[in-house]
Amino acid sequence: MIEAFYDVSPAWPVIIGGLIAAAIPHHLVRKGLALLAPILAGLLWFNVPSGGHVGGVFELGGFVLETFRFDGLSRIWGLIFIIAAFINGLYGFHEKDRVADAAGLIYAGAGLGAVFSGDLLSLFFFWELTAISSVFLIWGSKTQAAFKAGLRYLAIHVLSGVMLLAGAVIHASETGSWAFDNSLSVDTLGGLLIFLAFGIKCAFPFMHNWLQDAYPKATVTGAVVLSAFTTKLAVYALARGYAGTDILIWIGAIMTAFPVFFAVVENDLRKVLSYSLNNQLGFMVVGVGVGTELAINGAAAHAFVHIIYKALLFMSMGAVLHRVGTVKASELGGLFKSMPVTAVFCIIGGAAISAFPLFSGFVAKAMTLAAVAHEHHYLVWLILLFASAGVLEHSGIKIPYFAFFSHDRGHRVREAPANMLMAMGVAALLCLYLGWPDMFGIPGGYRALYNLTPYPEVANAYPMWTFDHVVGQMQLLMAALFAFAFLVRMKWYPDEKRSVNLDFDWVYRRAFDGLARWGFAMFGRLWSSIGNLLDGVRTRLGGRLFQTFSPMGALSRDIPSGLLAIWTSALLAIVLLIAYLAP
Repeated sequence: MIEAFYDVSPAWPVIIGGLIAAAIPHHLVRKGLALLAPILAGLLWFNVPSGGHVGGVFELGGFVLETFRFDGLSRIWGLIFIIAAFINGLYGFHEKDRVADAAGLIYAGAGLGAVFSGDLLSLFFFWELTAISSVFLIWGSKTQAAFKAGLRYLAIHVLSGVMLLAGAVIHASETGSWAFDNSLSVDTLGGLLIFLAFGIKCAFPFMHNWLQDAYPKATVTGAVVLSAFTTKLAVYALARGYAGTDILIWIGAIMTAFPVFFAVVENDLRKVLSYSLNNQLGFMVVGVGVGTELAINGAAAHAFVHIIYKALLFMSMGAVLHRVGTVKASELGGLFKSMPVTAVFCIIGGAAISAFPLFSGFVAKAMTLAAVAHEHHYLVWLILLFASAGVLEHSGIKIPYFAFFSHDRGHRVREAPANMLMAMGVAALLCLYLGWPDMFGIPGGYRALYNLTPYPEVANAYPMWTFDHVVGQMQLLMAALFAFAFLVRMKWYPDEKRSVNLDFDWVYRRAFDGLARWGFAMFGRLWSSIGNLLDGVRTRLGGRLFQTFSPMGALSRDIPSGLLAIWTSALLAIVLLIAYLAP
């Protein structure tokens, strides 16, 4: 280990690499940076002592900033962000977009910087940097729809940052501390504002539509990059500041359930994956809400494996979009003949997200379910069980089935580019390795994941590969598979239609828009009426003043000397009377 680099956050090589990439015109050099920067970040991560470290502390404007806090919680998130940055760089190697290259690196570096931040001001800086850099991955599609979605995305995330800063200022004024730790509470104004800021980025119910609005409109590579950092950063922030907050249990339960219904009828497969992302975030939020060591381990492990298998699914759909030009289920089918390798990788991603035994999702999701049951949240446990079956239906089955095996639409295209296949291959191998059990006296890959969790002793003590656990999970999955096959066979499964499904964003994009237009119209009419009234008052008052002070007015008339003497005497008498009566 090199002590000189203990204080250097792994975020800086990635951010600096992004800034350099923005200035370099040659795309091969930029692609080299996209792979080299995460490798350097990984070396810095491995260089930190296993017991943890606090570094990168400096004073700025009277505030002490802590930019590198390395502990059990930030360690696992930091590593998966580094892995994701490398896979993203490999996946986008064929592209020649300087803005996307720079934005992808800066965005990943900002996510790392936020994870390693030890104070709320440092967190705010990186929090806003993630928003500003990531929007270019949406605008990179260069369509009018992407431009508008990017503006909405930027507005909601800047709002999240403003709420974070306001909450941090109030929290610091109340407690005298800027520390980013578990001292935050929803019972205080500052803590509540920070909680809502995290909730926006985590896509809480009624705050989630920016995700389904923006991610499907991003570039082929942009959607993969976006799926890795923003929402998982928010889960990390909740785990850091609000672990054990009861309301998160029900927020997370709702998050797991409602996307299932939207994903079933959605035609855009990248939008299906966006709803699925909401579903998976719900499991993590529930784990954070439960707050026990096992639950936090479950949330952290789930975030780790989710970034990998969700990236794999987005990469497979990105490859389809790259070759076919669409990811509409109604326009796809039969692609396994042209893109068999991509189809296999997509199936592996679907099996992992569905938590099939021997895949990574199984060993992560199980800890959260167990933690919920141990704390006697049985209704929430049933909701999570329903959501587990639902995610198999819409991500484990629907995505591969309608893209590769449904009605053959006659698309005969080339397989995905080599760099895309390599990136998908890396992700697929991780999905398999991290779910592999102990065999023949050799520790399984899932042990490596458990050793990364914040409480590895608790994770390794959890009895994962029990007969009841494996059989129970397989029963749930087989029942969901049978239900899907039965509905398709009976032609009761909803047809894939070229349609737009309404979500809660209709309320503020249509209903609120109409209300706002009506309000502005009413305000305009009121302002017009007030203007007319003021014009009338001004006209009348002006006329009276003219009659009084003009050369022909009352004050300009000749006043008889006798009348003037009478008024002068009266005023003098009043003054003398007041002076006499005054004490």
